[in-house]
Amino acid sequence: MTNGVPFIDLKRFEPGFQQALMEKFAAMTSNAQFIGGNEIAELERRLQTVVSVQHAVTCANGTDALQLALRALGVGRGDVVLVPNVTFWATYEAVVNVGADPVTLDASLEDGGVSYAALEQALSQAKPKAAIVAHLYGWGSQQLAEIRELCRKHGIPLLEDGAQCFGATYQEQSIYKGALISTTSFYPAKVLGGAGDGGAVFTDDVGLADKVRRLANHGRTTHYGYGDVGWNSRLDALQAAFLNLSINHIDQRIASRREAAHFYQKVLPTLGLEVLSPSADYAENGYCNVCLVRDQGKKKALETALKDAGIGFGNIYPGVMSSQEGARVYNKGHFGGRDGEVLCASVLNLPLFPYMTHEELDRVVDVVRGALSN
Repeated sequence: MTNGVPFIDLKRFEPGFQQALMEKFAAMTSNAQFIGGNEIAELERRLQTVVSVQHAVTCANGTDALQLALRALGVGRGDVVLVPNVTFWATYEAVVNVGADPVTLDASLEDGGVSYAALEQALSQAKPKAAIVAHLYGWGSQQLAEIRELCRKHGIPLLEDGAQCFGATYQEQSIYKGALISTTSFYPAKVLGGAGDGGAVFTDDVGLADKVRRLANHGRTTHYGYGDVGWNSRLDALQAAFLNLSINHIDQRIASRREAAHFYQKVLPTLGLEVLSPSADYAENGYCNVCLVRDQGKKKALETALKDAGIGFGNIYPGVMSSQEGARVYNKGHFGGRDGEVLCASVLNLPLFPYMTHEELDRVVDVVRGALSN
């Protein structure tokens, strides 16, 4: 039986993957194919098909994707942007980095997304230039359709941070389909992860896509002509090659992740753990397991038992944006209550990654069972 189990294992590749990668890298380096070229074009074409959008623009990382999308929407200095209080820091700092003022929205304890009531109030009272939602944990808000419609009703563009939801479906279609503009991250730990940093912006709007592409390449209109002040956020060709090979296996990886996620969802509640799961409208991508342990003594004991047994775990995420030290001088308000704090204080994530073995899953559950029975 397996003893220790890592929180995530990035070394489990399909048979032949590494050999194919080395062969591709050797050919590319021999021909100095480093910037742009066929691998980038192929990746963007494949992404458009996989996520059901008309335009996919790759960039250097997921944080840049958010900043590019905000800039493309015309967000700039002094604009108010609504941002989830529960998300990764990049969602928040992207607003600050384009010169805008973040106003936080409370979370929903039902699905981890933003509170619909808080969003509705903020749209009416905060006079935002744009709003952001983050699709955490491998799915999205159970009210996603209503959130999109509410923003359209108010005439406020909605940016969807989809760094964690690649491969998830909503109402039997890609979660990215129907979004005005959305983003993803190819950080190695993501469902479609690269061999380093990378990101992309998705949209059906040709004007937004052209703006993003221009901003990501120094604002170029020609090689030495500049229509905007952008920056260098090009995805390099070697990363694109890695991702193109990974897309060949993405269905198998997601199926494996889902199997592990569903195992936890079935077994852990029988042990007395509260497990957060997507609504019936979603097929999650198996990005992570989400347990809520509201008793802090119980949570500490469980984390100690996991650590002692060599079982990796995470806390995605342990603190809200508005309480971060770096946010103090930038926060311009908050809408909703304090459910975000409850979520962050309670969240515990157990190991989940592609091709986990049944022995590993059983080992994790055995340690949890033992910790909860004491």
